Amino acid sequence: MLGRSPGEPLSPAREFGEEIKAAREARGWTQEQLADALHCGQPYVSKVERGEQLASAAFAAQCDRVFGTPGTYARMRQRAADAGSPTWFIPYLQLEREARVICDYSNAFIMGILQTPEYAEAVFRSAHPQDSPAEIKRRVEKRMRRREIFDKPHPPSLWVILHEAVLWSAVGGTDVMLVQLRHLLGASESPHIAVQVLPFTANTPSRGVAFNLLTRQDGTDVLYEETYQRGQVNDSAAVVAEARAAYERLRADALSPTQSQALIRHVLEAYAHDSHLDPCSGDMGEVQLQSGKRRSMRPIRPQSHTVLRYRPRPRQ
Repeated sequence: MLGRSPGEPLSPAREFGEEIKAAREARGWTQEQLADALHCGQPYVSKVERGEQLASAAFAAQCDRVFGTPGTYARMRQRAADAGSPTWFIPYLQLEREARVICDYSNAFIMGILQTPEYAEAVFRSAHPQDSPAEIKRRVEKRMRRREIFDKPHPPSLWVILHEAVLWSAVGGTDVMLVQLRHLLGASESPHIAVQVLPFTANTPSRGVAFNLLTRQDGTDVLYEETYQRGQVNDSAAVVAEARAAYERLRADALSPTQSQALIRHVLEAYAHDSHLDPCSGDMGEVQLQSGKRRSMRPIRPQSHTVLRYRPRPRQ
């Protein structure tokens, strides 16, 4: 077992793991026997029991099946997953897990659920410069676990509108953006995910801040938005209706999903071009010249936002 100082509280993952271990030992089972019953490997059971890894939602559901505790370990695991999140963010996480449809508008960063670990790490390092590497790692792991909603038998539909500035903002540097944009393109191919880009050439956005609209299983909508210090969920019919109208205007002004994929590939090409430059070697004049070429690859403002002109043309 991993050692800890006397009086030091158990981590949520460790606490969950000890509950699994206690249930296993009460049955008189070895880790191998439990692994067989859960249809997983013994090393995974060991990591869960030692708190080295928070169990997956599927693992918790299997434990409920094996131990005859409907929903007990699933709820316990979910509390462990939410532990450490700001109290004001937990209601959103619950809504996100239970939503039928999620509509997101982002104008600064790619939505958390679509971020790569490297991109998320860069975001957290910038927002929490005093955090230790271990704390940053925990934050990233929590964000990555949000992807589990797409592992459900009936995952939600996710509709994302990104302002074009989000694509050109080199969060974490060129290499991080290369991986992130490839991941975004891959996600946009999912039948459950649609991605649209609001181009620079669109009219003034109908909303100047990021926000989410979530449709619950009963068909009702709720609004989630964040301020500098916290986020809040609002289910006021008037407020939600206003937000829904704003989202529909954003969707109308954005490029189509197919055009958006072409633009993302175009931006990806620009980052790939940059990744071959090494400012630490060679002539700096050449580096500056190449950087100028990258800027020239950005979209030229056309007379109408429905017509796109790029240099060079994005690959179809």
